[in-house]
Amino acid sequence: MSTTLWLLVGGMALMGVVMKAAGPVALGGRELPPWLAGVVGLLAPALLAALVMTQLFGKNGHLGIGADAVGVACAGIVFWRGGSVLVGVLVAVVVTAGLRMLLPI
Repeated sequence: MSTTLWLLVGGMALMGVVMKAAGPVALGGRELPPWLAGVVGLLAPALLAALVMTQLFGKNGHLGIGADAVGVACAGIVFWRGGSVLVGVLVAVVVTAGLRMLLPI
């Protein structure tokens, strides 16, 4: 591999360590206020939801609804109606595969 690639990997690893150490260094051993701890606890689910939504609705740089979005919506209906995770995933797979067979892109 090239030197540039290894420098990039090393730089990213270093930035990961710096970002993880920034919180404890800034706080200096103090506790977070309760209201801030609640906000920090919600950051990971919000980030995950944003990543899922951009992958689900982003089509070639544009906003769009495809077979995968319809499959996820059908799984959401199964979950809303009290179905299990296994049934929801199976419904999503079958609906997505069926739509992709019927409507090839």
